Amino acid sequence: MSTASPEPRDPKGALIFDDPLDEQSSDDTDRGWGDRPGGDSADDLKRFLDEKPPHHL
Repeated sequence: MSTASPEPRDPKGALIFDDPLDEQSSDDTDRGWGDRPGGDSADDLKRFLDEKPPHHL
């Protein structure tokens, strides 16, 4: 019987036990929710009129 050393493990297959809540996701930002950067009240009105559902005519 030969005592061969076990094959090295694939580092990509290793489990990572970091806390996923420590990292910011795209949903944690205004951009992730579809908000447009900057703007003023005229831009808000334009966005409201652009995104108004058809039953609100």
